[in-house]
Parts: sequence; structure tokens; C-alpha cells
Amino acid sequence: MADFVMPILGADMDSGTLIEWKKKPGDRVAKGEIIAVVETDKAAIEIEVFTNGVVQQFLVQPGETVPVGKVMAVIREEGEQAQPAAPPPIKPALMTTPSQPPAPAPPAVEAGRLKVSPSAKQLALEIGVDLALVRGTGPDGAITREDVHRAASLTHPSPSPVAVGEATGTRGEDKGEGRVSADRQARMRQTIAAAMTRSKREIPHYYLGTTIDMGRAMAWLKEENSKRPVTDRLLYGVLLIKAVALALREVPELNAVWKGTEPVQSDAIHIGVAISLRQGGLMAPALHHVDAQSLTELMRNLQDLVKRTRAGTLRGSELSDPTITVTNLGEQGVETVFGVIYPPQVALVGFGKVVDRPWVEAGQVVARPVVTATLSADHRVTDGHRGGLFLAALDRLLREPSQL
Repeated sequence: MADFVMPILGADMDSGTLIEWKKKPGDRVAKGEIIAVVETDKAAIEIEVFTNGVVQQFLVQPGETVPVGKVMAVIREEGEQAQPAAPPPIKPALMTTPSQPPAPAPPAVEAGRLKVSPSAKQLALEIGVDLALVRGTGPDGAITREDVHRAASLTHPSPSPVAVGEATGTRGEDKGEGRVSADRQARMRQTIAAAMTRSKREIPHYYLGTTIDMGRAMAWLKEENSKRPVTDRLLYGVLLIKAVALALREVPELNAVWKGTEPVQSDAIHIGVAISLRQGGLMAPALHHVDAQSLTELMRNLQDLVKRTRAGTLRGSELSDPTITVTNLGEQGVETVFGVIYPPQVALVGFGKVVDRPWVEAGQVVARPVVTATLSADHRVTDGHRGGLFLAALDRLLREPSQL
């Protein structure tokens, strides 16, 4: 038997709320299939199963908040005999008095046409929103708390503006980008703050930077895109991501995560890409096996990842798998980025905008497009010498764009 547990979907995630099971007992599941949808402070996340087998038993019901690591289901692996399901745990009865009637049970997810998370249903009851008139934007059209808040604001407009940002949670018409409610945005900022505080408190950072001549890369990109249809053209950012992945092959100790008290190098290079959410917050889901992808594949997968991040349709592995993070603030006009490492990773690479600067070439001063690349790394795992070798490899790779 294999236990399906609540996964860690962020450095400071300690629990998640089960929205729905996508399978039922007796269903056959294959590794990578979606088995559940879990709500976190950032989004509703589709969770994959990591083994092949048959669902033996669910131990958690929709609406329950589950701590990280708790067993949620039992999977009977291939070749195992079916076992009788364990009885559900007995919950102690609430002590009540005549003046204190028992608290009503939390509402369950409706199984019919209307899908709604238990917390959203309770919120609708509290603020008087008719769920039949609410458009669900969660997984499979499920109604979320954000949908209820949005419906309430349309029915009963607030006298003062409410801070709302485009982000996770909808699949609406706004260019595929959803809107995050004020309460989720606040929770997201708190989660990010907790992760960054932990990082600066526990990780002895060191920082390195270098300036890279991007003249050859930008010229190659322009020529390459002239040969492609508009829909297949490459963005400059994919060159940076691919170069980071290949540089990690040369300095693999930067491609690692802490497991317990030991840093463990990863054979696979899964790069977390920092994606800003409209008007507040960010997420850094993983692009998997970046070093093995062509630039065309990487461009396609990056566009898909950005779209799904802002639409709230990420998978659990995309949040739990990153082995290093890349952030690019060039579009915001930033020239130099010294980032904070996202635990349990051991490094972060930052890029600023490409700017024209005086550059000495063949004894002459010329104007060249350059970018500042920085490395934030964990001094318990690597040192400045190894970090310098990584940046040198990154420099060399970006000067040879046709080899990416």
C-alpha cells in the first residue's frame, strides 16, 4: 500500500483545504494523474498521484483542512491484494448543554449541477449571496470564496475601492488572467513574507554579479525570429532560462534542495520561474527538465506556464519541484537583482534589463547591449569560487546562443 499525503506546495505552507477528489475508491490511477484539488493561500492547485495502482480508501473529505504530510488516501499498488478499508476515526462527541445546542456540521460540497467548496458555501450563507447566480471559476467550474466575494461586490457595491489584483482563481475573459480577491492577496503577501523571513534568518546568503555582453545573443535572436512565424517566435527570456539550466550542469551543487539537515543535489533541472500576479504577489512554478528542452519547446512551455499560473490551474508538482529559481525584472526597468533564496532551494539567479553600455572590444570602446546577472547562493552548500564558475559558464553560454 502507498500513502497519498498532503504535499508541500510552498516553503511556508503548513496545511491545505481539500476542495474535491477527482477519483473515487476503486478507480485505477496512473502516476501523474490528477487525484485531488487543494486550496492554498495562493491558488487552487491540482495534485497528482505519484504511484500506479487503485484507490483503496479516502481518509479525508472535501472541506477538511489538512496539515502537510498527513495521509489523505491509501493507494493499492500494482500486484497487491485488496485490503478491507479501515474504519473512519471516531470523533469525540461535543459536550453541550440545553442553552448551547450542538454546532451545525459544515456544509458538504454539493454533488449535483452546482459545485461549491464548503468554505465558499459557508461564506455565501453569511453574506447573503445566492449561489445559483454565482459563476464558478475554480476547477471544473467550482464556486470558490473569491467568486462569492465578487458576486457580493456586484450585488452590494462597496462604498470604497477594494484592492483587487489580476491573478489566480478565474478562467474569465480578461485575456485568460483571473483576479485575486483582497483577502487572498493579503494571505499571499503574508505567506511570501514568512518564506522570505525564514530564508534570511536561516540561510547565510552570499551574492555575486557579472555583466554579460548580449550583443551576439540579441543579434542571433533577431535573425532566428525572422525565420519563424509570429506565433513561434522566441522571447529573450528563454535564452536566459536555458543558459541557466546548462550552466547548472557544470556547477550541479547549485541545483539542490535541503531535505532535513542535508542538501541533496537533483539529477533533474527544474527551474522555478518567478511570475508576477497582477497588482500583487508572485508565484514561482517549475519548468521541468529545462536542460533537455529545445528553445522552441521551452518557449511553448513557458507561455503555457505563465497563462496557467495567472488562471489558477497549476499542478502540485509545478510548485513542489523547483530546484532553483530564476527571476527577471528587466521589464520593470531594474538593472540589478539581488534576490532572496526560496527555501528549500540553495540558489536564485537574477537578471536585469538589457542596456547599452560602453564596452571595450579589440582595444576600442563601443556601445554594446549588456545585462547584469546575479547569483544569490547558500554559503552552507557552495562558496564564492563555485558561484563564480557558474556565472562564468552563464556568460560563455549566452555568448554562444546558437548552442543553447
